[in-house]
Amino acid sequence: MSPQRAWRMLRESKVVDLSHPYRVGMPQSPNHPPFRLALERRHGDHVRGDGASAANELIVIGGHVGTHVDALAHVSKDGRVHGGQSAQALQSNKGFAHLGIDEFEPYVGRAVLLDVTAVHGVASLPPGYEVTVDDLERAQRDAAVEIEPGEVVLVGTGWSRNWGDKALFTGQEWGAPGPGPAAAHWLAEHRPRAVGAETIAFEHIPAGDGHALLPVHSMLLVERGVNIVETMNLAPLIDLGVTEFGLVLNPLNVVGATGGPVRPLAVIPA
Repeated sequence: MSPQRAWRMLRESKVVDLSHPYRVGMPQSPNHPPFRLALERRHGDHVRGDGASAANELIVIGGHVGTHVDALAHVSKDGRVHGGQSAQALQSNKGFAHLGIDEFEPYVGRAVLLDVTAVHGVASLPPGYEVTVDDLERAQRDAAVEIEPGEVVLVGTGWSRNWGDKALFTGQEWGAPGPGPAAAHWLAEHRPRAVGAETIAFEHIPAGDGHALLPVHSMLLVERGVNIVETMNLAPLIDLGVTEFGLVLNPLNVVGATGGPVRPLAVIPA
């Protein structure tokens, strides 16, 4: 393929934003600081000699608020993070000396969407539904896609359609759909670079449990070294029926942070 043809194919591709907009009051986990934006300087506060004026803002955001990537330093088990390293030895008031989100290499490559909503013929899985190995295998079989090591695997639950209902979306009372430990093990066996989904936590959240236990996080981040992308907006891909595509995944490069905001982009060839 000539360079000109390759650039033309890229230019003619459809780009789909897989993130939710950051705004004050958006759904998020109660475990993290709320998103805030304050317009610190308004137009007219200071006017230059030529009549020009500028506005600017102060943004406060946690590393796990909105669409974001979990770094391997995010979770520990029995005092150890990925690789058996001591969490206490790595952490300080400046963040983590190792395994922070700054060590996540930007990803540009193939991604696979396993659409579990299509398996069940629904727009969105019900609150508290546990995604099973059978769900993932059926979704893969229906999509006729292979999962190669080092790629990104996304699980479609349709939950992003509930973004406008804060109480429902956060799953604190009624729960949220997501993979249980068996499904997470199935995903990890494919050796993905990262996995992602639409809920605040990449977990099966039963009704009334909130985020009391997060076994899938321990398995993926601590035991298997697989990064997690959360609070994605996968509804546009589900609606398009797309199951494999190019993905650009590049979280903010914050040194020592346990996670970082991200704006994932799906690139779909024309």
